[in-house]
Amino acid sequence: MYRWEITRAALEQRVLAIVRADSYERAAATADTLLAAGLTSLEVSLTTPYALDAISTLRRETGEDSVIGAGTVLDSASARLAVDAGARFLVAPALDEEVIRTGHRYGVPVFPGVATPTEAVRALELGADGLKLFPASQYGPDWLRDVRAALPQAPFLPTGGITLDEAPEWIAAGAAACGMGSALTDGHDRETTTKRVAGLLKRLQDAAPD
Repeated sequence: MYRWEITRAALEQRVLAIVRADSYERAAATADTLLAAGLTSLEVSLTTPYALDAISTLRRETGEDSVIGAGTVLDSASARLAVDAGARFLVAPALDEEVIRTGHRYGVPVFPGVATPTEAVRALELGADGLKLFPASQYGPDWLRDVRAALPQAPFLPTGGITLDEAPEWIAAGAAACGMGSALTDGHDRETTTKRVAGLLKRLQDAAPD
């Protein structure tokens, strides 16, 4: 798949699930729950122990049925290791040119972190495939709506502290997708998570601008 095809597949449902855990076992269980609930793309944060092993296992077990990426990619070395482990996309909390270069060298889309219009424009100039607005909890849908009035070409991915109720508001404001972690699974059993994910996907679809 080309980079643009991977990007489209990763963001198709308008939500990018984030798996961050304190052990490989918890990460694997969370990923399994999210994928079983109907989500088709997720990132495994490299802050998770044995995250690269988790990425490799998920790629092997799900094949082309899901799009598995790596999150919290801070430098080119981590980017290369993640690509070698099978990550289909890379997400970073900050804007690092070498992470973008490394991902693109191997045909992998990169979603770097940005926090200002200046950083957003710089990321676009560097060829970023999506812009992770982080932390989104410090901003809001109105901020995004205002910035996209000047930068309508910018594919923002607000991430950090977004709740199930807030996510549709971000999509309505023009976000390409929302990065969501604990809001999807914390405190919920498998059945409840499945119902909540199904409801969220429907609300995001309805919220998307024509």
